[in-house]
Amino acid sequence: MALHDESTEISRVQRLYDASYRVFSSGKAGLPTLRHIRWLQEFLDVMEPSDVGIDASSDDEGLSDAESSPRSRNGLILGKTVKQITYIHIHECEDFSIGIFCFPAGAKFPLHDHPNMVVLSKVLYGSVRSKSYDWVTSPCSSLKKGGLAKLVSDNRLIDARCKASVLFPRSGGNLHSFYAETPCAILDVLSPPYSEDMGRPSKYYSDIPIPNLPGYAVLKETDHLPDDLTVRGAPYMGPELSLKAMY
Repeated sequence: MALHDESTEISRVQRLYDASYRVFSSGKAGLPTLRHIRWLQEFLDVMEPSDVGIDASSDDEGLSDAESSPRSRNGLILGKTVKQITYIHIHECEDFSIGIFCFPAGAKFPLHDHPNMVVLSKVLYGSVRSKSYDWVTSPCSSLKKGGLAKLVSDNRLIDARCKASVLFPRSGGNLHSFYAETPCAILDVLSPPYSEDMGRPSKYYSDIPIPNLPGYAVLKETDHLPDDLTVRGAPYMGPELSLKAMY
């Protein structure tokens, strides 16, 4: 699956976009195979913060707590200066999206799902703890939607040394939560993206362990976004993408 002439200087984020387009865009080669997904993982594995416009070298301790917006220097966002969960949007189309979540130390992202989606994630810097589940029985309609889920990982430590992870629609830990042990950033490729109109809304859950069934829990959908979840946006400051005509 060659993308470009080897003599052409192409940014890593452009290569990631090109590979995502190859694997996920409609009308290309049908549903992606596991081989295609593993191939795409290789592009994520080599990504570094500077490839997407982030400087992760310093936390810039002189920043006032009152300054909630991430600072920039030399054309890069100082990732470790974020004071709340921050999302950097890189690209979105009907078939896939690419973006980065930056977390301050101690930030929590609640249990959420990725309905009918494949998700590839790479920690760019720092470390995060993850708890994840897969559905055993599909959520059913009641006063609260919920279902039986199997614990895939509990308190798993993921850092920049780890290879990119993959969540599949029914396996791999499709429902997960995060706790940032240190300032960190996670680069995500989602296919297809979240979409209310297409029946792929982002939903949040509470988990209720089952005492006599270790490793399983009942997950119940929450009525609204968690009160303590605030996500702000920040501009993408990495290399400009050359987008392909989708059809």
